[in-house]
Amino acid sequence: MAKMEGGCACGKVRFHAEAEPIFSGLCHCKACQKITGTAFSVVVAIPTPVLTVTGETKTYSSTGDSGQGVHSTFCPNCGSPVVDTADVMQGVTMIRAGTLDDSSWLTPAMEIYTDSKMHWVSLANMAQSFPKMPGPG
Repeated sequence: MAKMEGGCACGKVRFHAEAEPIFSGLCHCKACQKITGTAFSVVVAIPTPVLTVTGETKTYSSTGDSGQGVHSTFCPNCGSPVVDTADVMQGVTMIRAGTLDDSSWLTPAMEIYTDSKMHWVSLANMAQSFPKMPGPG
């Protein structure tokens, strides 16, 4: 079982979880590019009930391409995005990998929204690659 601890840049928001990741991957969607201010987001998905977040947070909500809500939780002091949820994936929270204290164990297994990947991004060894969000099953 992986122990995940981390937090925002200023340290006012912290999280802790112990679980095997449901999945890990890179997201190239335009929303992740805008929220992170870079080419893609790296996330580790875990069951929501195992996650504890401490400190004051704010949440920015928008509508994903599924038509359902997508929620990015961040530190209101430093602005670091820490975790995300999507209404289409009930019971799952995605930790932003850059907020992990120790990410040495993490190797993302897939990339999604490659149809909006920045043309200069070239990644090797991705086990799976999807032009949009893969469907259930």
